[in-house]
Amino acid sequence: MRSRLFAISDLHLSINNPKPMDIFGGNWQDYLQKIKNDWDKKVRDNDIVVIAGDISWAMTLENAIPDLQFLSTLKGHKIIIKGNHDYWWGTISNVRKSLPKKLYALQNDSLRIGKYVFCGSRGWMLPDKKSLSEQDNKIYQREQIRLKMSIDSAKKISNKKDKLVCIMHYPPFNSKLEESEFTKIIEDNDIKIVIYGHLHGKSKSTLITKRKKTTYYLTSCDKVNNTLVRIK
Repeated sequence: MRSRLFAISDLHLSINNPKPMDIFGGNWQDYLQKIKNDWDKKVRDNDIVVIAGDISWAMTLENAIPDLQFLSTLKGHKIIIKGNHDYWWGTISNVRKSLPKKLYALQNDSLRIGKYVFCGSRGWMLPDKKSLSEQDNKIYQREQIRLKMSIDSAKKISNKKDKLVCIMHYPPFNSKLEESEFTKIIEDNDIKIVIYGHLHGKSKSTLITKRKKTTYYLTSCDKVNNTLVRIK
């Protein structure tokens, strides 16, 4: 049976130290139970679920373990990428040592499961209208390098029948959906599917965006009514 692909992001887990999320709006009321219920209905053991960043509120890897263990109880292969609030995410080697079975962390490299090959990077704020600070610009440049490294890795392990999927946390374009260095890298490498998160609340954001031959999926849980997005 072929694996199906789903996605969601910005779970902001805090299993051992509950942090109320409903202060951010009604969509956060009992959101985690809604996600779990939907997950249980949709996902089979051989399916894949991408979680595009902001996984846990924990500040240390040790404190994030209960949140990672919670994810491990859910069905399917889970692929995670770092978000801007994932302060617990230190060196990738330590993160991977702490991951339960069927939970995979992506950073600077790629991962193949079934017919899918996954690549990507966290991304960062874009130079939009005003210049980035010196520090933010350094991160913006570094994330471009990481994205290229990951895509190059994905191409080395993929074949013609595989589907390349790029995962980011930050949106790769601005509110006007204009081209950025990230979209250039993605589209120049003929990536057809991009999954991202980060955007919340009342921001005017399109859930599915088409640019050239690439389809971009916004999957922040409060924007998709706390349900998994099927990526077809």
